[in-house]
Amino acid sequence: MIYESSPKHSGPWQRGRKGSLCPPEINAEVAQQMLTDSAVEGSKRYAVREGRAYCAQEHRSGSWHGYPVGWVEVPMGLRLRWVREARARKRDIRRYWT
Repeated sequence: MIYESSPKHSGPWQRGRKGSLCPPEINAEVAQQMLTDSAVEGSKRYAVREGRAYCAQEHRSGSWHGYPVGWVEVPMGLRLRWVREARARKRDIRRYWT
């Protein structure tokens, strides 16, 4: 799995339809580590970092791009597992629900 940045999640100056923007501290190295540590659910992969949820989608064979999502988009079983494993806190899930 290789992480590839998508311009529509990188900066607010992009023309056209924009996706949710990644925080500036999420560089390529951090994103690759998050992808490596992510959990697969269907055709998407999910990761958590500092209380925020992220989703990754494969846009080309073996190449993925990711973006922040609200916890509402993370499958319930995965949310519960991460709370049990202390990878996510209920407080953060409420805070970043949408």
